[in-house]
Amino acid sequence: MCLFCPTPSVAPSSPWSPRRAFLLAAGASAAAPVLAQVEVGSASSLRKLVPAETLENSAAQQYQQMLQQAKAKRALAPSDHPQLQRLHAIAKRLIPHTMPWNDRAKQWRWEVNLIGSSQINAFCMPGGKIAFYTGILDQLKLTDDETAMIMGHEMAHALREHARERIAKTQGTNLALRLGSQLLGLGDLGQAAAGLGGQLLTLQFSRSDETDADLVGLELAARAGYQPSAAVSLWQKMGNASGSKQGGLAFLSTHPSGPARIRELEVNVPKVQGLYEAARRNG
Repeated sequence: MCLFCPTPSVAPSSPWSPRRAFLLAAGASAAAPVLAQVEVGSASSLRKLVPAETLENSAAQQYQQMLQQAKAKRALAPSDHPQLQRLHAIAKRLIPHTMPWNDRAKQWRWEVNLIGSSQINAFCMPGGKIAFYTGILDQLKLTDDETAMIMGHEMAHALREHARERIAKTQGTNLALRLGSQLLGLGDLGQAAAGLGGQLLTLQFSRSDETDADLVGLELAARAGYQPSAAVSLWQKMGNASGSKQGGLAFLSTHPSGPARIRELEVNVPKVQGLYEAARRNG
């Protein structure tokens, strides 16, 4: 099993010297499919209008461009950076529980990188490309449990293919208007998905998408042995950050916090508590 594929060695320079980040092979021993403890319903069938492989390839290209830009600014964390190693350890525990949520995850090459920036931000692009900014870890002083909740939430967006659904709805509507009475074909939506490029990082999800990701992420983290109540404390911290004068709240611009979000999590924490306790017992 290769969760952490080796990377070429590079002579060390500064703490943020460019280094190729590790790749997580999606073929790791997955948990057997089981009934979900949270209630999120089936993923939208609209996503099928956009070819998944096309969108994942577009995301991978944009992700690599982002890494190249970070390297040029000497802002990409080296593989031995403590915070990046911490993220690797959390991802290694979460990834085996992703495949029951999306069969395509078996083919994904999960990648996690850390970028030196004051921005409070993190994301997971289609195909399992994850990035955290140091600002979200440092400014919010996140525990491992809270960090796992963010990572699980972002993984859930990719697993539930929310970006694919958003594109199908927005691009599909626009194309239908342009084509008039002509039949809308997959090729048109596929071309739209391939051309999205820079839009993937700024794509805004619906309130239902956010709730969906909160709950799926909560269950992923619980199955991986992370304390479910950390989901509540995380969003309390997010709420406090949004009301402060801290800058760079990119994450909160697309993931608004609020009492309703926290109440929904509080209702669902007991549903996954048993999963967490079982994970802890099993080591």
